[in-house]
Amino acid sequence: MICAEFLTKPKGDLVGFRISGHSGCGDEGTDIICAAVSSVAYMTANTITEILRVDAEVHAEEGYMLVRVPAELAKDCRTLFAGFKLHMLGLEEQYPENINVSYVEV
Repeated sequence: MICAEFLTKPKGDLVGFRISGHSGCGDEGTDIICAAVSSVAYMTANTITEILRVDAEVHAEEGYMLVRVPAELAKDCRTLFAGFKLHMLGLEEQYPENINVSYVEV
């Protein structure tokens, strides 16, 4: 299962996300759920670091990605995080046995 955790401040502001696991929906390289999640996660991370030029913490490896922005810069990424969250919630709705979205206060 893919676990997507949205990192929030106590007032609810999104400051990042952590994604781990695999959907188990297909063989490596042919899993459309993993491809969809990876694509939107990398697009979000790249937009934050390369387009918005936010100095974010980014770690990515097989089956894991962490993106976290400093709390004082969260407002600069608000719209992007909201779009990413909307996309992930839609995928969770379509594939509830393969994706779980949750929130973690940091």
